[in-house]
Amino acid sequence: MPLSRRLGAELLGTFWLVLGGCGSAVLAAAFPGFGIGFAGVALAFGLTVLTGAYALGWISGGHFNPAITFGLFVARRIPGREVIPYWIAQVVGAIIAAAVLYVIASGKPGFAIGSFATNGYGDHSPGGYSLLAALVCEIVMTFMFLIVILGATSSQAPGGFAPLAIGFALTLIHLISIPVTNTSVNPARSTGPALFAGGPALEQLWLFWIAPLIGAAIAGYVFPLLAGIVAPSIEKPHIAAE
Repeated sequence: MPLSRRLGAELLGTFWLVLGGCGSAVLAAAFPGFGIGFAGVALAFGLTVLTGAYALGWISGGHFNPAITFGLFVARRIPGREVIPYWIAQVVGAIIAAAVLYVIASGKPGFAIGSFATNGYGDHSPGGYSLLAALVCEIVMTFMFLIVILGATSSQAPGGFAPLAIGFALTLIHLISIPVTNTSVNPARSTGPALFAGGPALEQLWLFWIAPLIGAAIAGYVFPLLAGIVAPSIEKPHIAAE
């Protein structure tokens, strides 16, 4: 598949993830009489990845997340020359989604941007968790997310079920970590809303790049050892199994 098409799929998939996941948090989480709460937001993020992977994974691999791309690179699933183009497409998709969400959300009388589904620590953590707690949480959650992805997309795993495992894993991750950081495990997802919320969201954005990339890199190194892959070769970067 030409790189241009794969980048287009990554842009669209990341757009869908941020629109669906962050949109559920901004528009529906606390809606009077219908608020879906943390559990609903967690499920929304899982559903965006599940549906996006099935729809677009066969084109680009369905990463929709710079940390996933980096982890797959460390695990030698994709070549290094594709990492930066994938990151750019993913961040652009996230920014476009945040812009669309802003236009929709600001159409309500009395709109105040508030946190706008951004990630944070300290006073900007939903539960008031510290920087260290946020850092550890994001590293560990991203690590486990990549372990699931690498395992579910392995040639030894049952075919066709990878998006289900990945979507449910992301739902579980959100159920655990929304109170801590509002859950990132995805630098692009953090960047789009932060650009519109500004202030502390931008000041703390560094953590939501650094921590997911660290967690992904560790998983990309550990999983081949765990699976007994001594010298892994670059495979097709597919999340959605064919």
